[in-house]
Order: sequence, then C-alpha cells, then structure tokens
Amino acid sequence: MSVFRYLAAVLLLVSALPATAQDEPKVATVAAGLTRASAELQAIDDAAVDARDDAARQALRVRAQAVQATAADAVRVLTPEMALVQARVTELGATTPGVVEAPEIRQQRRLLAQSQSALDSAIKRARLIGVEAKQQIDDIGAAEAEELGQQLSEKSPSPLSPTLWTAIVDHLPRDTARLNRFAAGGARQFVQRFDSRAATIALAGLLAALVLLWPVRGALHRMGRGYATNHAPGGRIRRSAYALWLVVIGTLLPGFAALALVTSLRWSALLSTPWNTLASSFVGLSFFTAFLSSLGGALLLRAQPTWRLLPIGDTAAQRLRPYTWAAAALIFAGQLLIAGNVLIGASAAASTAANALIAVLHLGLIASVLMALGRLRAAALPDPEKPARNSVLAIVALLVWIAVVVALVATLIGYVNFGLKIGQWMLWGAIVGATLYLLMTFTDDASRAALSSTNRIGRTANSGFGVGNRTVDQIGVLVSAALRLVLIMLAIGAVMAPFGAGVTSVFELFGTVAGGVTIGEVTISPGAVLRSFAVLFVALAIMRGLQHWLVNSYLPTTAMDAGAQNSVTMVARYAGIIAAVLWALAALGIGMEKLAVVLGALSVGIGFGLQAITQNFVSGLILLAERPVKIGDWVRIGNQEGDVKRINVRSTEIQVADRSTLIVPNSELITKTIQNMTLAAPIGRIQLQFSVPLESDIDAVRTMLFAAFAEKPEVLDDPEVKVFIDSIDAGRVKLNCFAYVASPRDTYPVRSDLLFTLLRQFREAGIDLGTTTTKMELIAAPPVSVVPSVTP
Repeated sequence: MSVFRYLAAVLLLVSALPATAQDEPKVATVAAGLTRASAELQAIDDAAVDARDDAARQALRVRAQAVQATAADAVRVLTPEMALVQARVTELGATTPGVVEAPEIRQQRRLLAQSQSALDSAIKRARLIGVEAKQQIDDIGAAEAEELGQQLSEKSPSPLSPTLWTAIVDHLPRDTARLNRFAAGGARQFVQRFDSRAATIALAGLLAALVLLWPVRGALHRMGRGYATNHAPGGRIRRSAYALWLVVIGTLLPGFAALALVTSLRWSALLSTPWNTLASSFVGLSFFTAFLSSLGGALLLRAQPTWRLLPIGDTAAQRLRPYTWAAAALIFAGQLLIAGNVLIGASAAASTAANALIAVLHLGLIASVLMALGRLRAAALPDPEKPARNSVLAIVALLVWIAVVVALVATLIGYVNFGLKIGQWMLWGAIVGATLYLLMTFTDDASRAALSSTNRIGRTANSGFGVGNRTVDQIGVLVSAALRLVLIMLAIGAVMAPFGAGVTSVFELFGTVAGGVTIGEVTISPGAVLRSFAVLFVALAIMRGLQHWLVNSYLPTTAMDAGAQNSVTMVARYAGIIAAVLWALAALGIGMEKLAVVLGALSVGIGFGLQAITQNFVSGLILLAERPVKIGDWVRIGNQEGDVKRINVRSTEIQVADRSTLIVPNSELITKTIQNMTLAAPIGRIQLQFSVPLESDIDAVRTMLFAAFAEKPEVLDDPEVKVFIDSIDAGRVKLNCFAYVASPRDTYPVRSDLLFTLLRQFREAGIDLGTTTTKMELIAAPPVSVVPSVTP
C-alpha cells in the first residue's frame, strides 16, 4: 500500500472521528515527511559509495541522523492517533452474531478498520525507516573505522632507510616546481590586486588583530580578575570562574585576530584560491592553539599561585608552562605543514618525511613532559629512599612510556601514520583531560555556589517551599554530579573522535536515551523524568501549603485537642505524599493499573522481607485513626512509663522520666497491652495507709487527716476525700485514706506534701505511726508505683 493510500485512509479516519479532525494537518505532514525521509535515505545509500574522506562521511552521517529523527517523530505522532482509533473500536465493541447493525455503525466500523490498518502500516514503516537509518549510520562508522585501520597498517619506506631519501631526491624537482607555482600564484594575485584600497583594508585588519591581541586582551584580563575579586561568591568558584574566563578570552581574541587579518585579505582580494584555503586552516589552527596555550596558562597560573586550581607548587608550574607553548607551536606548524602539502600536491615521499618528522616531534614532546614530571615528582619526595605510593599515576606513566616507545619504533620502521596518529592522540587526550578538569571544577563550584543554603536561592527555597538547608546543599551536589557525568561522557566521545567514534556517537546515545527507554510497556525518557519531578515538586508544594493551612488556620478553630490535631495533620501529610507520588508516577507514564501489576509482583517479597515494616506502617495508621494513644498521653509499657511526644507512621516516641526517648514500634502499641493513664482525661487517686495505737484519739486523727487534705488546693472536692478504718490488729488501728487530684501527674507531688504535713502533725500530737505500707495509685487501675513504709 502506497503512502498516498495511507494518507487517504487516515483522512477517512478523520472524517469518521470528528474529535480528531484538528489533527488532519499533522497526520498529512507526517505522511509527507515519511515519503521524503525514504527518498533521502535512498540518496544517502547511493552517495555512501563515493564518500572517501571524513568530511563527506560526516555530512552523510548528519543526513542519516536527520532521517532517523524524522522517523522517530512520525512514530511519536502516529502512536496517539493509533490509540484513539483502538479506543473507538473498543467503544463500539464486538459485533453480535445474528444482530443486524445500522448502516452508520457498519460504515464506521469499516472506516475504523481501514484507518487502523493504515496507521499500523505507517507506524511500522516509520520504525523500519528508523532502523535503516541507524544501520546506515553504523555502516558509515564502520567505513571510517576500516579506513583508519588501513591508514594505521599502511607501511611506507623507513625514514632511516636510503629508499625514502632517494625517492625524496628524485621527486625534489617536481615538488620544488609545485611549491614555486603555489608561491608564485599567491604572489601574483597579491601584486595584481594590491592598491590603496586593498592596502587600507589589509592595514585595518592588521591593526584590528593587534588591538585584539594586546590592549583588548589585557583589559579583559584585568576586568575578569577585578570582577572575580569583588563580586564572585568566594572560595573555589572565584578561582575556577577566573580560570575559565582566561581560557575564553585567551581562545577567542587570538582566533578573532587571525580571522580579522584573513578577512581583511579576503575583502581586499589579495588571496588566491589555494592561499585562501590555507588561510582557512590558519584561522582554525589559530583558535585551537590559542585555546591550548590559554588552557595551560589558566591551569598553571605561574604569576598568580593563590588563584591556581591545580594542586602543584610554583616550581612545577614554572617548568611545565613552556611545554604548553611547545605543544601549541608544534600542533600549529605540523597541521599547517600537512595542509600545505595537500594544497601543493607534494609527493608521497615528501609527505611521508613530513609526517615522520611531525610524529617524532610529537613523541619527543610527550617524552620530555614525562621526564619533567618524573624529575618534579622525585624532587618533591621527602625521602629519596622511599618512593611515593601512587600506583595509578605510576601505571599511567608506564603505559604512556610504552605507547611512546612503540609509536617511535613503528615510525622508524616505516609505519609513519601509526606513529603520527598515536602521538596526536596522546596530545589530544591530554588536552581533553585538562579541559575536562577545568570544566568539572567550574561545574562543581558553580552548582554548589548556586544551590547553597547560604545564598538567595537557598534562603528562598527554605522560606518559600520549606526545603531544608541540608536538602538544598544535597540538591547542589546532585546537580553537580549529573552535570559532571555529562561532561565525562562528552570527554570520552572527544577522546575517541580520532578513531571514528567520537562526540557524534555520544550525541547519538543521548538521542536514543532522549527518545525513551522502553521497559515492558512503559517508556521512560528524560523529558518524562523531568516532567515527573516537576509534578512531584508541585504536588509536594501544594501538600505542604495544605498542611500549613490545617495547622495554622483551620485546626486551631476546632474543638480538637493537640493530639487530635496532630493525627489529622499526619494523616493529611501522608495522604498528600502518597497522592503526589501517584501523580508523579502517572506523569512518568506509570498508571495505577501498571503500578498494581508491579505491586502484585512484589507482594510476595513485601510479605516476607518487609513484613515488620508493613505491620508497623499499618499500625501507625490505626493509631492515627483510632487514637488509643495520642500525643501528650502518659502511658506505661512494661516497666517503662512516660509522655507520648510524637507518633510517626513506623514508630512512636515516648519521653521517659530521665528525659531519654523510648522508640516503640507501632505494632507494639496495637498488639500488646499498654496502660494509658491519661486516656479520656482520668483523675488521679492518692491512697495513704498507716496505723495508730488503739488508745489514740481516732476522731482527732480523722479530723487531722481531713484538715490536711483540705489544705491542698490540688485535692478535688468531687469525688470527696474518704478516710476508712481498714482493720484492728495487734493493738493498732489500720487506716486507709483516699483523695483525688485532677491529673495522674499530680499524684506524686501532692502525696509527698501530704506525707510531710502528716508526719509533722502526728509527731507534734505524739501519735505513733505504724509500719503499714503507704501507697499512691490511680482510680480503677493497679498501683503505679510503691513508696516504702514510713516510720517515725
């Protein structure tokens, strides 16, 4: 079925389903895009046969990636349309045998079936185009890798053999003639076009280049340091931002100076076509070598040791700085020489000799740096007899030395391309590593400074959204880690770029991840994750605002006590958190039905592995709902008693008499017997038991007791005080007295005051107290504590 038939079927669907009529232009656009993508993919496949250089292959890769993106967009657009059609089919239901449907229903079923088939075919076709585009990209990468392998394995005459030099001498006249033609053509163009106007333009370009290199660059240096000193937050962010500023202006200003000079020569038409091509290489190399030089200067900072990021001393910085200049000069001259050989059309022997020279210089520079680092490391050791224990650096240095030796031997025996590639790759790896260090340092410092509890953002998050200070700091650390992970991936891609799997491959990986990773029936993409986090943040903010309104506005106006208000607040809090999590999962694409499946699969594990946690969680909900124990209650569990301070979902905090906190799992409060001394606001009972001699004036004793109780304002009038004669035994009258106070917490101090008073009064009256145990206990409860007997 052709694409036009797909489109016709989709249009029939649109007419059959008015609810989706507004999507007709979108569906038509997708169909047309698939047609163009298929044609483009065929053109890429035809052009790949003739692609011989990296630039052509890179252009084809970009085109194939565009086709892949078009196919992915088509699937993304058509999938919801397919879901709508399937939902409509489900809504109509299956046909009933023997029942004749209305003509409109039969027509709609037919249109829906055609539309469903057309959309399904279009989606499959888009996915097939995406797969073919991915295969085309892989084929281009394989071709690049194959060509690289051929270059590395190509053997030429050894630079030490007479064969190469004989070939150079044989081709010297022709190479000299080509060089003369190249120079003569450039000089002829210059002489023919040079006049007052051209001279003025060229002079203006030269002056602009000089101004950019010195006055402007110096002013920007001073401005950056002044701003970092006076306005930067301080600490490492000040140093890393200043180092990054030095790299930026150190790269852009020399590069723009070279661009201004070359542009002025182009405007004045003083450059011939070959020289114009060489000038383009000159500008690009100016930017790159300026970056390399400024990167080394920003990291070493010989004149400003207090601003230095690298943990090295002044001596090391002074000795390493010239190597960055040497590397920049070597790369500039070597690449310009290679480009010049290509433009001139130098012989293979001359190109091989030039490449061998560049390879030897690269390897020599790397060996010199290794020796300098070794000497600096040896000079920094406190005891020459004890080598430093840093196995990682030692292994890296050993591997680099082995690579240098292998590459040098390969160059000398004729594998010049191999030696050159290895030398260039090691320098390139060092440049990428230094850049990564600077960017990771700046990213970490900037993230921690921006997301800190001490700055404006942290204070706003704390006051406006209730985010804790430590949480803000943790967010800063997490953001820094995520950004540095991205930088590491980009650095790996950049290091692998010489082997044909560079940053482009990393971006392809990012594109695949950005398109979503399908796990079962759930597709998770970075956009969905960010959307889910945003929904969770908003939902938690709403929940916190509701909780704040409950605590400060609504609940104080009700008749609920503090415990009831806490129960309502906790239930609302956890219900809000659960709702926010479910909302965030829905935004991620995980609906309740999928979540139910996951929970069903995990039910066995939850039942065995998380049984205690689940039991405590459910018990906490029961405590908050039934409130057999609430905040402020005085409870007794086993031999421990204290005040309930906090009821969490998993456990309850009880403050005992020594001011320590007893953490009790909620299941203990539900499944075991506890004594709640303040449930339903009970009163406390004081019981005093003692004996007096039989000959004592019992009425006077009784009167003294009532008077002592009456003097205490804490003693309640209702229930009234009771004084009983318990028994008469061994010549003594045993008395049992009861009084009541408003709270069980008042029983102990009131009883103590009564005992002090009665002891004093009985002693003054000459009444002998017996040894009957004196007790204090609560109404309708066993004794809480026992006081030793009191003797005169």
